[in-house]
Amino acid sequence: MLSILKSSLLLLGVHGAYAVRHASRSENNGTRDWDAAAAMASDFVSKLTLDEKVSMITGNSSAGNCIGVITPIPRLGFQGLCLLDGPAAINRVDLVSVFPSGITAAATFDRDLIYRRGYALGEEFKGKGGHVMLGPSTGPMGRHALGGRNWEGFGPDPYLAGISIAQTVHGVQDAGVQTCSKHYIANEQETQRSNTNQTDGTRAEAISANVDDRTIHELYLWPFADAIKAGTTSVMCSYNRLNQTYSCENFHTLTKLLREELGFQGYTVSDWFATHSTSESINAGLDMEMPGIIPSYQGSVLYFGDRVLEAISNGTVSEARIDQMVRNIMTPYYFLGQDAEDYPTADPALRWVTLIQEVGLGAAKAGGFLPDDFVFEHGRDVRGDHAKVIREMGAAGTVLIKNNNTLPLSSAKIIGVFGNDAGDMTDGFYRPSEVPDSVNTGTMIIGGGSGTGRASYIVSPLRAIQAKAAETGAEVLYATNNELLARNDFRGIYPPPEICVVFQQTFASESFDRSSFELDGNSTAVINNVADFCGNTIVVTHSGGVNTMPWANHTKIGAILLAHYPGQESGNSIVDLLWGDVAPSGRLPYTVPRNEADAGPPIVNITGPVSDPLAWQADFTEGQLIDYRHYDAQNIEPLYEFGFGLTYTTFAIEDNKLDVSLVKGNSSVTARPDASLKTPPGGNPQLWDELVTVKAKVTNTGDRSAHAVPQLYLSYPTGAPEGTPQKVLRGFEKVMIESGASADVEFGVLRRDLSLWDVVEQDWVIPGGQFTFRVGFSSRDLPAETMFSVLG
Repeated sequence: MLSILKSSLLLLGVHGAYAVRHASRSENNGTRDWDAAAAMASDFVSKLTLDEKVSMITGNSSAGNCIGVITPIPRLGFQGLCLLDGPAAINRVDLVSVFPSGITAAATFDRDLIYRRGYALGEEFKGKGGHVMLGPSTGPMGRHALGGRNWEGFGPDPYLAGISIAQTVHGVQDAGVQTCSKHYIANEQETQRSNTNQTDGTRAEAISANVDDRTIHELYLWPFADAIKAGTTSVMCSYNRLNQTYSCENFHTLTKLLREELGFQGYTVSDWFATHSTSESINAGLDMEMPGIIPSYQGSVLYFGDRVLEAISNGTVSEARIDQMVRNIMTPYYFLGQDAEDYPTADPALRWVTLIQEVGLGAAKAGGFLPDDFVFEHGRDVRGDHAKVIREMGAAGTVLIKNNNTLPLSSAKIIGVFGNDAGDMTDGFYRPSEVPDSVNTGTMIIGGGSGTGRASYIVSPLRAIQAKAAETGAEVLYATNNELLARNDFRGIYPPPEICVVFQQTFASESFDRSSFELDGNSTAVINNVADFCGNTIVVTHSGGVNTMPWANHTKIGAILLAHYPGQESGNSIVDLLWGDVAPSGRLPYTVPRNEADAGPPIVNITGPVSDPLAWQADFTEGQLIDYRHYDAQNIEPLYEFGFGLTYTTFAIEDNKLDVSLVKGNSSVTARPDASLKTPPGGNPQLWDELVTVKAKVTNTGDRSAHAVPQLYLSYPTGAPEGTPQKVLRGFEKVMIESGASADVEFGVLRRDLSLWDVVEQDWVIPGGQFTFRVGFSSRDLPAETMFSVLG
């Protein structure tokens, strides 16, 4: 969603095996039955005037304190709707938590922990009076490794992203808050994401993601189907065009795919300023325009509001369609019990923090936005005990990719800490748009844009290491100025440390894509210099995604930890790992390339003005072959593969043996699901039937307890259509195993997991022939393998 500091101022229970293997939730996350909630919504609509109906589908920032507001209707007891950013924190307000990012959550490969993160987020949003969390995100997925918003989502594999977004939806909505799954669909780059006015007065339209039908279904739509199956109450259409049509007026995606094929029962909402028409958008399936009316910015509504009244008057939009839009919006409200008298009202601080951050307290008073005697009162403190789950996930989402017996630390008495990512912000707080290049912004806990968070506190790595050293009697020497370190200036570091930890970062944000695969600034020089200076060096990165690592094979770098964006408990999370209080259990939710050229399609970027308003075209000619699928197809050896991660022990698949069988009752499997069945949320219910069970025994062959993360990949039978990946992730488990012990692991494989999208039949089809099932510990470490025919 667009950062708007300018303004200042379904839900049915999960099906069959999916409930057991793919969820950690109650069967129904509402306080009412869905049908009962729909009946209440219909009754509400019947009492509305036409003007009130239009107000229900049109945002109005002047009517409340939130980033998105639907106007209250007091005569009917409706207090309005409060929509709040974002997927990892409540943005632009005080006394809230900053949670680990989506990519960090995905790196945990831990369904339960992802659910608990979602539940804690839901508690905070509800505590602040939010009805709708503008998240979770699974768009972008990560077609481009340099995508500016990749960190908000759950990575480029649709299966992992689907499980992660579903668990987040379950958690947030079990806490009583609606989710808005975004950005729908194929929203894969920030560059030219919206239309732009050029210097000659012409307009260049937003980038068009040109994607074939099969790729849409098997890749970009896949996790949205999981979100809808999980009961997400709303879906946000994105800025980009899809196959030449803007996402928020695209009938095929909003109605044919979302409503008819996936059985979506909630409402669709535009990303901020992503609406481009009135009748076309409404008739295509858009239910709510945001931000709508912003008197201090626009002066008038954009495409809904009065324009809807005009469209009804001239017959291009029916009032019946408006009634349905309002029912779509109000049914989740009643379903989750948000009409309860004790549901929190929007925290007044939501408005004032945004205003003061944008223009400053003095300017706000001088401009008449605030009275001279205004005294800011802090908002409600909604943090609770959420620091615990943040710290736990920060560690669990960190991936150990190299360890030459350097970790865990034990007896070091002199520790060196280096890099501009290690400490606090040395120059205080700035508005993000005004931070000069010279400012040391300190450790990177989250990305930028509407998905960021305002931390109440940050536990920096340096502070946490100093606290740990005080317990162990160690001495900490540190230097956090990258400019000096890049010049090889270590004159203040004496005596020489026994172990050095260097922290470097990559900032990623909404509104722009990253320009380099390397860590920010002069990080490569810093890391090499520290490693040359110190006999044993540990590298820790805080980054929103993929980086190249030209220093990875440095002989004095003994360990590398990719900590992603870990949230406000950053330092505590990394110390837990460094000293071995927690064994690393994160796994890579993406592939690390050896060099930039290996990483797949570049971001489309036209430099200079264009004469053709439709010049911005992104042709997804690679189909679904992104990330590890791309490396497999092109026979490229990555530096570190998808699914990889080390810990402080080792694991093996017993006898490299798998037991594959059809689930009892599925002795005769049909190639296609029964098309005559009613379509509930998630699509044809038979797609979610478990057809195959894969079993393996995992043994801890090392000398300490730790989590194993066995992963199941399958390859489709010979003769699969061109563009089919060599293998796809179709299962994972996370299990704690004691030293020397074994655990039986079982993967349930759904009809959906086995099927390919047939573009002619417009249906999911299980191909005939022998599938290859492989189990191991990464996408390229799959020692256990067997073949099995599903159709007999």
